[in-house]
Amino acid sequence: MVYHLAVDLGASSGRHILSHLEDGRLILEEIYRFPNKQIMIDGHACWDLSYLEESILEGLKICPKLGKIPAAISINTWAVDFVLLDSKQELLGSAVSYRDKRTEGLDIELEKNLPFEELYQRCGIQKQIFNTIYQLLAVKKQNPDQLSKAQYFLMLPDYFNFKLTAMLRNEYTNATSTSLVNVKTMDWDWEIIKKLELPSQIFQDIGQPGESLGYFTPEIQEIVGFNSEVLLTTSHDTAAAFLGTPTLGPHSAILSSGTWSLLGANIKKANTNKLAQKANFTNEGGYGKSYRFLKNIMGLWMIQSIRRELNGEFYVEKQDQHSPKELVHPLIQSSLKKDSWSYTDLSLLAKEHANEALLIDVNDAIFLAPNSMIEAIFTYCKRENLPLINNLGQLMATVYKSLARAYKDAIQELEACLGYEVNSLHIVGGGSQDMYLNDLCAQVTGKKVLAGPVEATSIGNLLVQYLSQNEIKNIEDAKTIIRHSFEIKEV
Repeated sequence: MVYHLAVDLGASSGRHILSHLEDGRLILEEIYRFPNKQIMIDGHACWDLSYLEESILEGLKICPKLGKIPAAISINTWAVDFVLLDSKQELLGSAVSYRDKRTEGLDIELEKNLPFEELYQRCGIQKQIFNTIYQLLAVKKQNPDQLSKAQYFLMLPDYFNFKLTAMLRNEYTNATSTSLVNVKTMDWDWEIIKKLELPSQIFQDIGQPGESLGYFTPEIQEIVGFNSEVLLTTSHDTAAAFLGTPTLGPHSAILSSGTWSLLGANIKKANTNKLAQKANFTNEGGYGKSYRFLKNIMGLWMIQSIRRELNGEFYVEKQDQHSPKELVHPLIQSSLKKDSWSYTDLSLLAKEHANEALLIDVNDAIFLAPNSMIEAIFTYCKRENLPLINNLGQLMATVYKSLARAYKDAIQELEACLGYEVNSLHIVGGGSQDMYLNDLCAQVTGKKVLAGPVEATSIGNLLVQYLSQNEIKNIEDAKTIIRHSFEIKEV
């Protein structure tokens, strides 16, 4: 039996998914899962790299215990975040998170020298204040010594690959999220890099999904108890999720529903016209040098944040001296009837109070990284002169209805940009399990909604491995295997 392993690192949790092919079906086995959160370092919200490295290794150690040694492994994470290494290949500074506030105002500062219209024409990436380009400018402005000492720029999956293999390489799908890759050349845009006065030597050769980085270093082999080939995959988790959907047709929109909601479609050529720019759609690199034409929507982050607050948990450790429960708005506190809340609890509450829902703009910057999501919603309502939310059920109904409305708006913008109508919405990822949200999507959008598979990101990660090893012949066969392997629910 030939096994393959996907290491899927999400902003909220990580998992190791072992797989093999059996009778034309892809069999998945989750062998390890761990939580992920941020920590405060020198006043910045950062990823705990040591913890993530240890977690990756702990998951790998399980393989020999099971007697299932993977022929290859690949790692995917979220996009935009990175680390810098010095000439000794040692870390410079910390892995600051995209939810940190260090980039505030840098988009305006950048446009003085580089108008966004020009940047969009060259790189095709939507404006988001946390994009890598703004993060690099933050380092240049706030920590110039780090940039002057830097010899290597690695996105987070690139860094973890380096720790396993000692190979330094930037992977294509994640690199495109930086706003520094040209949509025509599919390589670093050296003119922009020069214009921003960023050191060009830090950017590595861009490798395509499926390329080999070699095998574990002797040190890693000793730690985990086996050797395996490490392959580049679609290391941006959204690229993996889009690949891991069963749909092939151009008339089906895809919604990757997790901490972020990413709604769009696969296209062969980047779309950087004025309509796409105005709608703030992004052209991210996909498998086979394709593009994912999509829009970022705040997503389940809002629901996750509310649940954490109600349960007394911080997303960023040591962020505040107070308990999260102490920050919950008094009107919500008075309606609480439980000490512990599940996602199912919140979904049922939203459904029960559906008639009380307000409409809010879930993409408002106020919801990106608040100390309290509940308080942020109250502040938004006050700012926009909306009625006062009276209870937790109304709060959840508001979030759910507003998310569904954001999906509808994104589909309409997508259709306008593509020039044709989409007839279905295919939801994958953790959010595909929320049947109330799926029902709302069907009602609000008027589209046929298909839900699943849940592990689309891991599936996409694994498919790259199978395709590169010729164990699956082509994309068409890969999509057929997905349809035969996993339950797809029609809403």
